[in-house]
Amino acid sequence: MDLQAIIDDIASAFAERRGEGKVADYIPELAKVDPKQFAIAITTVDGAVYTAGDAATPFSIQSISKVFMLTLALGKAGETIWQRVGREPSGSAFNSIVQLEHELGIPRNPFINAGAIVICDMVLAGYKPKEAIGELLRFVRYLADDETISIDRAVAKSETQTGFRNYALANFMRSFGNLHHDVDHVLGVYFHQCALSMTCQQLSRAGLFLAAQGADPISGYSVVSPKRARRINALMLTCGHYDGSGDFAFHVGLPGKSGVGGGILAIAPGKASIAVWSPGLNKVGNSLLGSLALEMLAARTGWSVFGA
Repeated sequence: MDLQAIIDDIASAFAERRGEGKVADYIPELAKVDPKQFAIAITTVDGAVYTAGDAATPFSIQSISKVFMLTLALGKAGETIWQRVGREPSGSAFNSIVQLEHELGIPRNPFINAGAIVICDMVLAGYKPKEAIGELLRFVRYLADDETISIDRAVAKSETQTGFRNYALANFMRSFGNLHHDVDHVLGVYFHQCALSMTCQQLSRAGLFLAAQGADPISGYSVVSPKRARRINALMLTCGHYDGSGDFAFHVGLPGKSGVGGGILAIAPGKASIAVWSPGLNKVGNSLLGSLALEMLAARTGWSVFGA
């Protein structure tokens, strides 16, 4: 199978459609991003790398960072994290407060905003906010084998100044006793986490351990157990695209996590880690062209977890 030819075909198929969708303009820094960019990168479990489009251009990975933060929290607190956050698809918007009230401050899953804020609270235990952010940055640099990965301070500041609903979610959970640290400290970690800046090439490399039963197949080091990798992938498949998760599973059939920066990390277990990026979003906040590109890739490769 010629993966380079496949992704070159995909990139050219969407050349005329670049710019479709709507950028996340409610975060002022993201509103400035050129919507006509498109990238795809694949890192296979045998270490081969294939890229097309703007795969060397850094972008704000936003909620894709929740996968890496969840991995850290599981390493720190193990299965006890499920006492404070659920594992079910939300079926409502990623920043919904209604569901949270009904469920007494326990977020539906770790990939909606409320759930990710609780995960940040767990990672923050025993740390100052800067130390927790530093731990995440070190972890992602280690996974991607790239020390140049950084946090976009302008995006973090932009989110801090406009993240009123996230403040509401955090205070709400604090009122139910499901946030143990100062709200400003937890959200400081959360906003900086979402402002991680990576290229598609770096992102596909960072996700590779999830395609290889929890081990980095290039370095040989174990990141998480095979069981934990399988469970993270299961959550990505069922909850990784907010209330568009069922649709993504239906059309693409791969575990994936989207971000409102227009990126998607997708995992083909046993085969490869894939990152796509196109800033224009669909109506549920996932990359419009990125989702279509992954659907085309899954069809061409037969990589869907449900069979070719």
